[in-house]
Amino acid sequence: MALPREYRTLYDVQQLLKQFNVYVYVGKRLYDIELMAIELDNLYRAGVVDRDTYMKAKIVLRKEHREEERRTK
Repeated sequence: MALPREYRTLYDVQQLLKQFNVYVYVGKRLYDIELMAIELDNLYRAGVVDRDTYMKAKIVLRKEHREEERRTK
């Protein structure tokens, strides 16, 4: 399990994924965020990330996704 910590930025979520050797870089920030969300879902389903961590990281990813969509329009 990941150590309990706060997840406030996309960087924080990247560091969480890195703990499981998940490195995401597609080249477009929006796609990176979407792929991080998929990877996070997979880690949660596999039982390696607890519910609290999953929910905090998911909220960050949703927020970043919304902001990135606004930026690109």
